[in-house]
Amino acid sequence: MMAVRFVSRVAPLAHARAFSTSAPKANDGSLFLGFDSSTQGLKVTAVNQSMDTVYNTAINFDAALPAYKTTGGFHQHANDVVTAPTLMFAEALDIVLAQMKKDGFEFDKVAAISGSGQQHGSVYWANGAHATLSNLQAGHSFSAQLKDSFSFADSPIWRDSSTTAECRALEAAVGGPQELSTISGSRGYERFTGNQIMKLAAASPDTYNNTERISLISSFMCSLFLGDYAGVDTSDGAGMNMMDLQAQAWSAPLLEAIAPGLASKMGDVVPGHESLGKVSGYLTEEYGFNPACSVIAWSGDNPNSVAGLGLRNPGDVGLSLGTSDTIFSIMDATTSKPGLEGHIFVNPVDPASHMAMLCYKNGSLAREGVRNRVADGSWDTFDEMISSTAPGNDGNIGFFIDEPEIIPDIPVAGVRRFDASGPVDSFAPEVEARAVVEGQMLSMRLHVQQIGVSPSMLITTGGASANKSITKIMADVFGTDVLASSQTDSASLGAALRAKHGFACEEAGSFVPYAEVTEGCPAMSYSTVAEPCMDAHATYTAMLEQYKAREDEVVGSC
Repeated sequence: MMAVRFVSRVAPLAHARAFSTSAPKANDGSLFLGFDSSTQGLKVTAVNQSMDTVYNTAINFDAALPAYKTTGGFHQHANDVVTAPTLMFAEALDIVLAQMKKDGFEFDKVAAISGSGQQHGSVYWANGAHATLSNLQAGHSFSAQLKDSFSFADSPIWRDSSTTAECRALEAAVGGPQELSTISGSRGYERFTGNQIMKLAAASPDTYNNTERISLISSFMCSLFLGDYAGVDTSDGAGMNMMDLQAQAWSAPLLEAIAPGLASKMGDVVPGHESLGKVSGYLTEEYGFNPACSVIAWSGDNPNSVAGLGLRNPGDVGLSLGTSDTIFSIMDATTSKPGLEGHIFVNPVDPASHMAMLCYKNGSLAREGVRNRVADGSWDTFDEMISSTAPGNDGNIGFFIDEPEIIPDIPVAGVRRFDASGPVDSFAPEVEARAVVEGQMLSMRLHVQQIGVSPSMLITTGGASANKSITKIMADVFGTDVLASSQTDSASLGAALRAKHGFACEEAGSFVPYAEVTEGCPAMSYSTVAEPCMDAHATYTAMLEQYKAREDEVVGSC
């Protein structure tokens, strides 16, 4: 029987899916809102003072906003260009706030708001947009009033792989990829915001010159709540190839190398726990927010997942299995050493420490593609196939690359299969099923070791974390228990908890430790969903060298 490990001192809570109208506890009336503007939709989570989740709602961009004609929340263009309509994010907020109002949500009880945005995506405010943003009129939607406020109508997002030339140019401008990593926390990556800005500024200089402010998706959404331009927080800002990681401020040499006059378009970098002001008069009039409600800096989706999962100490590792797979951990800032793969960001809830992250573009969609091919779209059949094979898959290793991959650097999509002797054209269906999961987990173990992370606690989240075959292989590969949170929306929960944390810091007039503010949070209790078989772990440990050799072969062939 699987054990339950409690990180907090309070038992897990069954989270309500609709707003609770029951009377709040004494001295416990304040609410804290967390939004998550992700790749595929917009979610919101509200917690009370006890950090019980009292409200959740969400919309899917494709389903709720069909006029934008997105697939998966984005548009795939030629030459690896991927964008999302900027106005769609604002209209999604209109819909979610209207739904909350319809549900009877008590906006006047919200003490603080924070949020999460898909990382790296950028928004381009046109000259004169600030005047519009700061004078929004009740009775009209965000989207209707902001429709002419963007110089570039589409936001480049994290799936974009079109800026290889700009990455190399930025690296060269500061002395090479390692120097760029030392400064910013990462070498040049195609999806990172600075490289996207460089491409747009060179290709469309007049439109770039008509841009008065550049936001991340996180700071853009935060700006809607403020009625003013919000600063980029240090954690999300580290995912841009633009910020000096140690100084936690924009790097002048990087900004100068990216585009002319860029510094004047970026605003300030701000700590993730900072209150940027109070909600706008528009929100007070339109929805009844308390004018004293604080707006805490928004951050990226992965930093918010760190906050939502309660990762606090070196060795605490989170693994999010979603459209992309990400693995992240807390690191000591004095010992973290940015290298040529992976990323080092500022810890979103502790500016004195870092978080390390690896991101895989081919996550759930790659697993689902194999499931559809070999198991007629059935996860039950997929699981049965994996169960019929042995750990190690008899030496069969597969690389399932539907999109150009980030880690390892595989720019050419395609499936590569190897048996113990060398490349093969196909696997048996059951071998294919195990190969896609084993290959992903072996890659994570290999590369997380290479950036100096040694997992002592592994918490998984995301849709695929409910799949027993996947979590069992995860446990066996890493040789540690796999835990799952009772809260599935770790980014929106993390944002709500960060709102509470930022509010506590604002009240105290100084930084308050996040662990102190979130002590007893019901969602920070975890059930053990998979335990390792140490014989299987030994098999995977012995297999790691062979896997690395195959990976090097694939990377070399590209």
